[in-house]
Amino acid sequence: MRKPWIVGVGVLLAALLLGACGDPASGPESAPPPDLPRASVTTQQRASASPSTGASTAAKAPTVLYLGDSLAMEAQQVLGQELRRGLRATYTSAPYSGTTLCDYLEGTGERSLVPVADKAATLVRRLRPDFVVLQFWGNAWGYTPCMDGITYDASPEKYFARYAADMERLADQIAGAGDARIVWVLQGPDPITPDRVRRVNALYEQRATASGGLVADAGRAVSAAGARYSWVRYLPCTAYERAHDGYCTQPGRDRTALHRDDDYLHFCLAPTTSTPKPCPVRSPGILRIAQEITRVIRENP
Repeated sequence: MRKPWIVGVGVLLAALLLGACGDPASGPESAPPPDLPRASVTTQQRASASPSTGASTAAKAPTVLYLGDSLAMEAQQVLGQELRRGLRATYTSAPYSGTTLCDYLEGTGERSLVPVADKAATLVRRLRPDFVVLQFWGNAWGYTPCMDGITYDASPEKYFARYAADMERLADQIAGAGDARIVWVLQGPDPITPDRVRRVNALYEQRATASGGLVADAGRAVSAAGARYSWVRYLPCTAYERAHDGYCTQPGRDRTALHRDDDYLHFCLAPTTSTPKPCPVRSPGILRIAQEITRVIRENP
């Protein structure tokens, strides 16, 4: 039987999965632009490639599509900034909070939290991306109807079998719609069920190998050195964080916060609200994740 504190934190995480970052008292210079949707269930953003100092002029600027759940919802703007700055990328994001892989499958209809126009294969046919980045924590509590009530708590093996099947279906649909390479984003430590996220990440790696995809171990960037699956709230500051205001949140102790005290899952340091939107404050965890995804795309042209 689970200990009471574990159950309590699990309930908290379950509630947070459906939300995303809210507005702070005052936004930073990287706040969402005025035309970015702020009250819709999903937020989509597309930006044309623009020249960037230091970017190779010989390399082809990639077209990138970013899909996922609330983790992608909060990170989408920062990832777009990193891809445009480092790779001159054309970028589109269409994340939906509370979703999982089956939500992006064509043929799920009303049983999905993602509308027909935003299914993965539909977007690939329309946008013709070079890369499709998929970032999913691994919905384990049956929020979305397309999971058919299958949850990790009730039946771990059934959950993993279904998750693996959905990964294969989604990869096949994306492959049938275009020539994009899938980037499977590995997740950071799960404070409640560490073995679950470890096994989900293993499934991502297996699927990448089987279908010629890529893996971005963004989870390692938000894990302690030598303790990949041990959850931590703080990590030592990186050189980049020390050199840029607002990232090394505890400079006197040379460490930075990855999570808020009241949110063990998300990396946005603004309060979670019921209105999903990109994170409006500088958040080291989100930047680390975005930088790792960008690195993988840069090194695999």
